[in-house]
Amino acid sequence: MNMSQSKEKEQEGGVYETIKVIAQALLLALVVRTFLFQPFFIPSGSMKDTLLIGDYLFVSKYSYGYSKYSFPFGLAPFDGRVWSSPPERGDIAVFKLPKDNSTDYIKRVVGLPGDEIQMINGILHINGNAVERKRIDDYIEKDAYGNIHKIPRYIETLPNGISYQTLDITTNGSLDNTPVYHVPADRYFMMGDNRDNSQDSRVLSEVGYVPFENFIGRAEIIFFSIEDDQPAWMFWKWPWTVRWDRLGDVL
Repeated sequence: MNMSQSKEKEQEGGVYETIKVIAQALLLALVVRTFLFQPFFIPSGSMKDTLLIGDYLFVSKYSYGYSKYSFPFGLAPFDGRVWSSPPERGDIAVFKLPKDNSTDYIKRVVGLPGDEIQMINGILHINGNAVERKRIDDYIEKDAYGNIHKIPRYIETLPNGISYQTLDITTNGSLDNTPVYHVPADRYFMMGDNRDNSQDSRVLSEVGYVPFENFIGRAEIIFFSIEDDQPAWMFWKWPWTVRWDRLGDVL
């Protein structure tokens, strides 16, 4: 074997090793994304101020077990759910919209199978009992024109003791008074924390009751957050556009 042939073999071996390393890395990323954690981006303000536009968070895929929606493109060799653990009231969960079984939504679980849910004068009622709601301060928001808006903010505490903040933009909003919703078996009632700006289970024609099978995972931690009018790829602006105080927030 001459020097030229030896060099070619070394180059081929180097290319092979590079391809193998890339393939292994992609396989590992696929396994982590499918079975452990999946990153999600928040594109809307329906969960303010718990989640803001521009937040990036990790969702634990193992929290509720696995269904076909846990896998890329819904490719799973089984029906239903395996190693299942039902969502708890108060969880922030990502799920596939029942209307099309493809769009990702993120909301809070407020109603369990068999519950009766109703909104009366902006107050959440579960099984005929008003959920405790305490006025705290205002959420301060600046619009695109620099105008300051103050939005009433509350602490809501569910029957199991889980507390979180909600916003009430409009008094007597369109979803502040509703009929009684009877949550069917194996279905869950989901609501956004930004109560007057959330299309959720209160809108039966668009979201409605969410099947357990449609759950993807539970929101766990914010790992990155950037101002909602700034693209994340402009890394040279990060010192000024990243919301440093939100990084590492546990949900």
